[in-house]
Amino acid sequence: MPPRWLSSLLRPAPDSAVADNLRAGKPAWSYAVHLLWTGWVFLTPMFGGGYSLLWLWLTLLTYPVFLALYARQLLSPRRHAPRYALAMVAMGLALLPWYPSGISYFIFGCVTLRVCRTGSAWRYLAQLAALNAVFVAIALWVGYHWQLVVWIPSMAFIIGVIINVESTNKDRDAALQLSQDEVRRLAATAERERIGRDLHDLLGHTLSLITLKLELSRKLFDRDPERARLEVTEAEAIARQALSEVRSAVTGIRASDLAAELAAARLLLECQHVHLHYSPPPPMPAEIERGLALVLREAATNIVRHADAHQAWVEFSQDGRTLGLQIRDDGRGDVQADGNGLTGMRERVAALRGTLQVHSPRGQGTTVVVQVPLPARTAAVATAPSAPPMTSEALP
Repeated sequence: MPPRWLSSLLRPAPDSAVADNLRAGKPAWSYAVHLLWTGWVFLTPMFGGGYSLLWLWLTLLTYPVFLALYARQLLSPRRHAPRYALAMVAMGLALLPWYPSGISYFIFGCVTLRVCRTGSAWRYLAQLAALNAVFVAIALWVGYHWQLVVWIPSMAFIIGVIINVESTNKDRDAALQLSQDEVRRLAATAERERIGRDLHDLLGHTLSLITLKLELSRKLFDRDPERARLEVTEAEAIARQALSEVRSAVTGIRASDLAAELAAARLLLECQHVHLHYSPPPPMPAEIERGLALVLREAATNIVRHADAHQAWVEFSQDGRTLGLQIRDDGRGDVQADGNGLTGMRERVAALRGTLQVHSPRGQGTTVVVQVPLPARTAAVATAPSAPPMTSEALP
């Protein structure tokens, strides 16, 4: 068991890079794979100067310090992490006159400065340019070859720009995920409030009326048995009607998850400038609703990632005992083989004993058609007239 002080040092802060990985389900050591780049510390002498006793001593002294700085940068709070990256940069610059392998520390510091910092991408690029200007000045003063003076800043800047773009996309994905979660939460809250209002309006009046009928029948039981029997009969009819209305309300409640998924899909696509048109889902059993909600989620994700579309449509239909879902876009089309997304969609539809077909002509968008059989009790219920298609403009 490690000492208490070591356990404290290795414990990630709640807003550290390691903590973010753990929350995303990634292993805590996933950042350690980047240490493979430090192989250049041990290979650099082969390209000039050769190995020497000075190189050995400086490596033994500085490499553990670099590892400690790298670990602290990943485990520390975001507001403290940049100081460890800048410490790597300073160590690499200070070692330039005697230790060319320190260039690896400099590059590591430049790159990880963006990984551990949230904020303006332009600010990071300005810092990167300034740090590389300092490197060029020191390298020219020490007397490094001009090829190295050009190559190292170029490599640091290119890798930094790539990491900057990846970090920016990661931040946007995280913000988008939070937005989708918030949409689902608000949809669930609105649905609970609607259910509460519906049940209050439905059951409050009905139960009050039944109570009055039963009280009246009790009072009339001895004086007017026929009238009392009539009141009981009417109370029974009211109770049966209330039961039918409750069943109808429950059927509407079951569509709430799919409605929330439609709202989330609209948010996801609108963020990518894809205009979504959709119609409200009809009543359906809960297990079918859950399966179609997951199919819709994967289809919306595929449109964002691969379709390059401007508009998308989601349409529901019901023909007897068959429920249909059609998802189409006006993107590039030309889907030749099933990827992980389509494979997962087919498996979910197959679990519902349905079929899924994909039509994707080149340049004419992609259409996903799902047909799912409904249970007999669901198909026997008369469906309401279909509502006109909704678009995002129709929503508040």
